[in-house]
Amino acid sequence: MSTPKIALIIGSTRDSRFADIPAQWMLAQAKARTDMTVELVDLRDYDLPLFNEVASNAWAPSQSAAAVKWQKKIAEFDGYIFVVAEYNRSITGSLKNALDQAYVEWAKKPMTAMAYGSVGGTRAMEHLRNIAVELQMVPTRNAVHLGMGDFFKVHPGFGGSGNMADVEANLLPAATASLDDLVWWANATKAARG
Repeated sequence: MSTPKIALIIGSTRDSRFADIPAQWMLAQAKARTDMTVELVDLRDYDLPLFNEVASNAWAPSQSAAAVKWQKKIAEFDGYIFVVAEYNRSITGSLKNALDQAYVEWAKKPMTAMAYGSVGGTRAMEHLRNIAVELQMVPTRNAVHLGMGDFFKVHPGFGGSGNMADVEANLLPAATASLDDLVWWANATKAARG
């Protein structure tokens, strides 16, 4: 069986987003492995309108060309790593909209995440896991949580260094466990889908 292909999806589109720093760190962790291939997928590169279809593409083909382009991209992968910013105790609106723009493509594939924000993005992660279950994804038990103390050490907007190496020791065990889970489930679900 071929190595699973994984998308690392940046879930924030704000001009001033912090997401690029943890995304590049998580991408490096995934690329250092030989049991997966990983591609960075940035929501900024997909000009998705607010979801306005008659139904999800599980029930009716999407009419939006942008949504169809997004669906085709998402379909390429065997699993997903989301970089999740916590906004007001949930995921970003742009990530929720992107999740809603597909259904068939997410189904029966695993997901994990790197979350940041208040209490390490835990509340956003819980919402993401609930959404993933409804989309028939397999959320992994493990995820990476960048807590506020480490967030402030790294976030340049709060006087941080901009360097994830400053907090890496706190995150590596969770990153390893998350990626181990993701690869196991990606291989299992890929075999089952085949």
